[in-house]
Amino acid sequence: MKLKFLLFLLLLGVFPAWAQRKADKKETQTTIQKPLTHSVYDGWKSIGSQALSPDGTWAVYTVNPQEGDGKVIFQNLKTNQIDSVQRASQVEISYDNQFVVFKIAPPLKEVKELRRKKTKKEDLPKDILGIYTLQTKQLAKIANLKSFKMPEKAGGWLAYQIEQIAKKETPKKDSVKKEEPKKEEAKKPTKPKKKESEDNGYRLVLRKLATAKETTFDFVKEYKFDKFGKSLIFTTTGNDSTMLAGVYVYDLAGEKMKPLFRTQKGNFKNLAFDENGNQVAFVADLDTTKAQVRYFKLYHWKNGQDSALAMADTTKITKGLLISEHYTPNFAKDGSKLFFGMSNKPAVPDTTLLAEEIVSLDIWHWQDDYIQPQQSRRLEQEKKSAYLSVFHTDSKKIVQLASKEVPSINLANEGNANLTLATSDMPYRRLTNWDISGFDDLYLVDLQTGTKKLIKEKVKGFANISPQGNYVYWYSLPDTAWFSYSVKSGQTFKLNQNLKEKFADEEDDHPDFPDAYGLAGWTENDQSVLIYDRYDIWAFDPENRKAPVNLTQSGRKERLVFRNIRLDNEERFFKADQLLLLSVFDETTKQSGYYNLNLKDNNKQKLLMDNYRFSSFVSKAKEANTLLFTKQSFQDFPDLHLTDLTFKNIRKISDANPQQKNYTWGTVEMFSWNSLDGIPLKGLLYKPENFDPKKQYPMLVYYYEKEADNIHSYMAPLPIRAVINYTYFTSNGYVVFVPDVVYRIGYPGESAYNCIMPGVTSLIEKGFVNKERIGIQGHSWGGYQNAYLITKTNLFRAAEAGAPVSNMVSAYGGIRWETGLSRMFQYEKSQSRIGGTLWEKPLRYLENSPIFFADKVQTPLLMMHNDEDGAVPWYQGIEYFMALRRLDKPVWMLNYNKEGHGLTQRQHRKDFTIRMYQFFDYYLKDAPMPEWMKKGVPMIEKGTNKGLQLMNEEED
Repeated sequence: MKLKFLLFLLLLGVFPAWAQRKADKKETQTTIQKPLTHSVYDGWKSIGSQALSPDGTWAVYTVNPQEGDGKVIFQNLKTNQIDSVQRASQVEISYDNQFVVFKIAPPLKEVKELRRKKTKKEDLPKDILGIYTLQTKQLAKIANLKSFKMPEKAGGWLAYQIEQIAKKETPKKDSVKKEEPKKEEAKKPTKPKKKESEDNGYRLVLRKLATAKETTFDFVKEYKFDKFGKSLIFTTTGNDSTMLAGVYVYDLAGEKMKPLFRTQKGNFKNLAFDENGNQVAFVADLDTTKAQVRYFKLYHWKNGQDSALAMADTTKITKGLLISEHYTPNFAKDGSKLFFGMSNKPAVPDTTLLAEEIVSLDIWHWQDDYIQPQQSRRLEQEKKSAYLSVFHTDSKKIVQLASKEVPSINLANEGNANLTLATSDMPYRRLTNWDISGFDDLYLVDLQTGTKKLIKEKVKGFANISPQGNYVYWYSLPDTAWFSYSVKSGQTFKLNQNLKEKFADEEDDHPDFPDAYGLAGWTENDQSVLIYDRYDIWAFDPENRKAPVNLTQSGRKERLVFRNIRLDNEERFFKADQLLLLSVFDETTKQSGYYNLNLKDNNKQKLLMDNYRFSSFVSKAKEANTLLFTKQSFQDFPDLHLTDLTFKNIRKISDANPQQKNYTWGTVEMFSWNSLDGIPLKGLLYKPENFDPKKQYPMLVYYYEKEADNIHSYMAPLPIRAVINYTYFTSNGYVVFVPDVVYRIGYPGESAYNCIMPGVTSLIEKGFVNKERIGIQGHSWGGYQNAYLITKTNLFRAAEAGAPVSNMVSAYGGIRWETGLSRMFQYEKSQSRIGGTLWEKPLRYLENSPIFFADKVQTPLLMMHNDEDGAVPWYQGIEYFMALRRLDKPVWMLNYNKEGHGLTQRQHRKDFTIRMYQFFDYYLKDAPMPEWMKKGVPMIEKGTNKGLQLMNEEED
């Protein structure tokens, strides 16, 4: 008996210890982290659209993987209950907080499988309309969605189009088809023929959300609610028995339809309501012939009229200009004016010529305002350009405001003012071929007469008009100063003339005028304008009647950067006693956060500051003080956080990537050193997880101008577009160094060397960087500097240069094909920082061009330069490749066909990611060499052999 008791005691002591050890072992096993691999990319998620219901009760946001099906999440912020719907996007919350409406895409996997089977596009699954009731969690689905809309400031109604048409019948009298609620799941509309639907329109369904009662209209091409949900207007081609072609308005309260204009056939488009829904405008072409020039007319309807009326013949008033079919009319806020576009009569080709009789020719003329490539890129924009004109709704008077000579108009006071600002760059366009900041002449235009008054010539900067229209204001680049012009007195005032603080970029190192820091906005009745310096927010009297006031006061002293956060998208000015929410960034500690500022007494209060990057965009509920924002760090994904205007209680409401805990990540810290010119510099040093300073690590260097302020930025694992993913490298045992670079005008290559090299050598001296295992990567501007650096040093064991300029001499006279711009400005005044023309400073172009020193290169180089690069012509990569190939240097160039300056197609991004990492792993970690590096891939094997397989020593 005593023995059994002793055994029992022994088990009591042993079993708990054994069980605890087993539990500890299991816990250890479940938390073992592994390095990131390329397989994680597709499932790593981001938060897309996000919104709060107007009453602040619901948060609705989408969570989407990089590739695959995402979802929309509905979260009750009071009960914390969560529901979701798969594959949802284009999410909108009804104004009455009752419904969420969205598009549901077909499953991606299903669509891909059908495409593999060569299924025709029109036979692939279509989008579905989702209608989610927040209180009951019920989801209604309607198939074959084309589009949907809800009133901006009213609940209860939804209009949507489905890809379904009815059988054509002979037009009869107007009628409306009404349907009682049905079970949406059972709706399977007949499949339309694509061309027939596009020409004739689609079925429009008007739905009363509370009862699901629906009214349908067929052959609808355009539709629109008024702002406050009183009416719905739509255009129809009228190709059935229920109604004629035309424009109709449906009264939502009375559930009655009224034709505004109808005819047997016509093209109606560009619907517009006034602010209160009492007026409608649209353009129409009633010509039934196939004439190449279409003569649209502008129609206007006002509540109480039987039908819409066409304006008077505008060709006589506007010297032959036509009503633009590409400009959607818009009303002044008070409804007193209708603004519309006029356009030049298009050039009509001779359709009788045969193909072999047509001459295809571009003539480059030295006095053209834009060079031919730029004209080509602007061609569609030019064809659709319009000169703003105004129709006074009471007097029926038409006034042309803009013209070919003065093409741009900025309306004042939401169109209510009788004066407006017009600008013209026409006399100076030719100069923008080498000076892209350009110039503008400023005019005041009388909306009653159209007369223009020149108020300032050749302004280099941007100009605008104050909210109430009392002042024109601009920032002048050459003066680095803000100016205001009083519309009433005609006087011009320099606002920051007696201040020692600078209102232009203090750190700008380009050979051009520095940009302004910007402005927050105007106060009520145009009493003052709030302008930023580097740190603070200043209030300026637009006529200098009062001394400027530093509202935030301590920004410069404490090196805190204060900027206003706009919480109301409809806000046009600040009220005198308004409480502003400010974003704050500490230049010294790199902390960020939020303050508030009371404009009544200029009292500010710190709400939150921490070692995170907080979003400068904050969502606020329309009718509550509920706020949504994000915070992130290198280790923390920018999930959504909930608070109110006090920021006292903060709650994280999303968890987009819980799988991150399964992977090794890394850390980031600030690193300081001095350049070879004695300039103090900062950079970011990323270290692997569980970093051991006694070990030596391979290191990768990446840089682009200045990055130190981004110390708290999260970098999700993803296939790269052009730049390395720090997270992937730290997770896989690399140190990553991101140095800041400052430039001396005329010596960009040498400046990069003087900044980067001492930073790298300082890290080598710390002992944890293997000096034999250092690589460098950069793209575009960074790609150029890498191409330059390897002609000056052999420190790097491997380098990658994406889209590099290798020859500034040949590149100077080239074209940026994406925009059609001449490349001259790039070197004279912009990023390349040469500071003069090729004939003024030829030696600087030669000395900064890597190709002239290609024989000095000893570093293996990988380049990516794509054949449709619209920023840096890919022949720049070819020139460098051919020079290094001729010199028998190890060099590879990747050209992803039909890709531009950076990769956009996901399959190419994945491929480039693997190849770049294989390249650096081979040189910096002694990994096996892949086949594409060893042997290349012959053109005959293109598309069948990627050459990604790693080769063992025997194969080598």
